[in-house]
Amino acid sequence: MGTLFSQLKGCIAFLGYVVNTLFWVVPIVLGSLIKLIPLPVLRTATSYFLDFCASAWISVNGVIERVLHPVHIELSGETQFSTKEWYMVIANHQSWVDILILQRVFNRRIPFLKFFLKQELIYVPVLGLAWWALDFPFMRRYSTAQLKKNPKLKGKDIEITRKACAKFKTKPVSVMNFVEGTRFTKAKHTKQNSQFQHLLKPKAGGMAFALSAMGEQIHKLVDVTIYYPDSVPSYWDYLTGKLPKVKVHITVTDISPDMRGDYINDRDFKISFQEQLNELWLAKDQVISQLASQADKEVR
Repeated sequence: MGTLFSQLKGCIAFLGYVVNTLFWVVPIVLGSLIKLIPLPVLRTATSYFLDFCASAWISVNGVIERVLHPVHIELSGETQFSTKEWYMVIANHQSWVDILILQRVFNRRIPFLKFFLKQELIYVPVLGLAWWALDFPFMRRYSTAQLKKNPKLKGKDIEITRKACAKFKTKPVSVMNFVEGTRFTKAKHTKQNSQFQHLLKPKAGGMAFALSAMGEQIHKLVDVTIYYPDSVPSYWDYLTGKLPKVKVHITVTDISPDMRGDYINDRDFKISFQEQLNELWLAKDQVISQLASQADKEVR
């Protein structure tokens, strides 16, 4: 009976999220049309309004969660933030639920989270327009084969991304990056022969590329470690209340000058940046071990 009831609540929660999404996507799409008008002041004002809509969408999602499938998030580390600061946010990645946890933790505490997206995603019906309206930066990456075929494209990708990020010079932003590049699984961990106990190897290119594209605007690094004490949940587990607790540890540091450089052409910088990211990941691995140990003691 309990299982049937939880499944029913999951269905109701999912319906609630769908209705909430449809409700807020309307002003976001309409706002995207206003942003086509080439008036900087109007575009900036519309961007703030659209971020408000996106934050309201997350807030209503939070109400649905608290009523139908409450999740206790145990925060540790840094908890003081500002909506007037520029942030680069990185985190380990295990489930699509990670995004929902991050949204809940940071909503209205830092500027609305933006994800770097592939250029091709701008053509996704409705969503592509919504992402563009919300100022999600679109990145165009050229493969080695494309660069060999057309050397003039070298450096073009970073220049395109810099232009896409120009709007962030006057408006605070939080840029999100899952530096592992994919969700953690034991199979992927074994295949990579990862040197970390709980993590996949971090990929430095995307983060270095983003920092280079953003220039000096982002100067705070928010390193988030997410740990699920019971088991890594699926989205349906989340909806049906099978995720009672999540442990989240946050570290905030300044982005040092030696983390900015030409990752594509400067080999020394490329090696140095990867080493710095590996050090961050080693510390994160240790934090996960500590969180797991705490969880074991709580069970006892």
